[in-house]
Amino acid sequence: MFSLKLLQPLGSVKGMWLMILGIALSLGIFNTPIEASSHREAPLISNDPLADNTDVYAFVSPDDPNTVTIIANYIPAELPQGGPNYYSFGENIRYEIHIDNDASAACEEIIYRFTFSKENEDPTTFFNIRFGENLKTTYTLQRSMDGGASFTTIVEDGIVPPNNIGPRSIESQNTVVGLGADSYEDLMDAAITSTSTGETVFCGPVDDPFFVDLGGIFDLGDAPRQTGNSRDGLGGFNCHTISLQIPISTLQKDGKDVSQAANILDGDFVIGVWASASRPSVRTLNSSGDLIEDSGTWVQVSRLGMPLTNEAVIPIMSKDYWNSLSPCGEDAALYEHFYNPELALYMDDDLFGGAVPAFAPLRIQKNSLGLGLDFTNGADGAFILKGSPALDGTVLAESSFGGLLLPKAGAPRSVDLWPIFYTGAPNARPYQLATGKNGDPLAAGKPFINNFLPSAGDMLRLNMAVPATPRDDDAFSSLGLVQAAVLGLLDPQFANTDIEFIPNMDGFPNGRRLEDDVTRIELQAVSGIVLAAIGLWYDDFDGTNPVTEDLLNVLGYTTGVEANDKPFQESFPYVAAPWRGTEGF
Repeated sequence: MFSLKLLQPLGSVKGMWLMILGIALSLGIFNTPIEASSHREAPLISNDPLADNTDVYAFVSPDDPNTVTIIANYIPAELPQGGPNYYSFGENIRYEIHIDNDASAACEEIIYRFTFSKENEDPTTFFNIRFGENLKTTYTLQRSMDGGASFTTIVEDGIVPPNNIGPRSIESQNTVVGLGADSYEDLMDAAITSTSTGETVFCGPVDDPFFVDLGGIFDLGDAPRQTGNSRDGLGGFNCHTISLQIPISTLQKDGKDVSQAANILDGDFVIGVWASASRPSVRTLNSSGDLIEDSGTWVQVSRLGMPLTNEAVIPIMSKDYWNSLSPCGEDAALYEHFYNPELALYMDDDLFGGAVPAFAPLRIQKNSLGLGLDFTNGADGAFILKGSPALDGTVLAESSFGGLLLPKAGAPRSVDLWPIFYTGAPNARPYQLATGKNGDPLAAGKPFINNFLPSAGDMLRLNMAVPATPRDDDAFSSLGLVQAAVLGLLDPQFANTDIEFIPNMDGFPNGRRLEDDVTRIELQAVSGIVLAAIGLWYDDFDGTNPVTEDLLNVLGYTTGVEANDKPFQESFPYVAAPWRGTEGF
């Protein structure tokens, strides 16, 4: 029998709270301006950039709380000066955004399907824009509300702005030269479209909002770089976005508006979101290289839900296969890479931790609470509690979701890392903050998340009832839900077990905002920060003060790149205008 109760009741002594809060503030944990996904993540899709889904975002619109904004980006690492054939959405590709809003029904209930067409108004020139004419791209948007059984067209001939080539092409008032627009931003605004069913849409080139030191990360985990300067590997590059702003009542399974939510963690307002791209299975060319036709069944070639899944979790041998799957038909064999993630090998000094000095602040619990709870690769983690009466009343019990969350021995991260990607977390024991638990991590604590959609598929899960944190709020942080947990644990204002809004409860992995530093958050998650938040403290915890050196090291970790290369817009579509071909970065 395990005793999980500790000597010092966390949250019971105001003086301890103030001391801990002071330490956190002095280290800048609350105010660190921190800010990353999947670019060229698999061998086959790296050779098909027009169909390469790079990022998915889903968040309650900060300036319109009755709507959710979903952004799916495609075409990685676009050079702004990449003429004469600039990147554009591809023809004969189905770009789709999928929404699951009911775990008891089919895997996806809502699908938005985009297809694009191109017309070259002047094929006699090698310039992309000349004499007020250009290569024009338009789109058709169809919507299915029955899981793909039927589709209705809700936008026809939607406008895609041209690439931001340069001032002579875009703004020149001499119509003999270019388009004569007042600004590129005006072209973006003119392309924002309202659908016949109440959505707002924008499709076009934008600054790539993904930011991280790609060079350092893929140089065997050298982030932050141990020598030289870290740099945003996608700074100055563009991508193409599909942005949708959708009424919450359209997305909610019963057609409810957010004002009808029981509370800000109402489980009936959870959605799962992912995006995909599909191509016809057959392409026919003639001897001169001209395309005769695309034909055959549609084949999915790219998909993305949670950021960095295929890029940094799935091994090379399975990446193309993973791209072909749907969250509605996952392969359980791939769960092993979440139960025992490769990145954890480099956070363990008994394995390869010493070979990756940049990850030195990231270490995983090996003996949490002194009870032998070991979450390093190959260990049993919380599985040692399997069948114990201590789990009664928790979602880890066999009568609840114990079969999913504690599937077997040797799968230590099935209880924290795997559900982040594949089920979300419920507002239930033990997935509540340690605040109010009186030292027992299995007890009821401070509610701070409920995006549980137990369909065992890789999706970006969002609880639409959680209000948006204003972007100009001093408490806003790109640490997302990690920052909400810090405030819920350390700020005396939240030293209770009530459901109440904590700033950044709307941040990743509860959805994903453009500002969220998903690379940092996911590396912290691999290092056990979720376990610590619910009371499974790091090994150097002495039974009194949970803010230990190990915890502070994890919270203070950074990849070295902490901001996007451009500020985001304050209104839809929120992404920044694309870099101009005549600008430098």
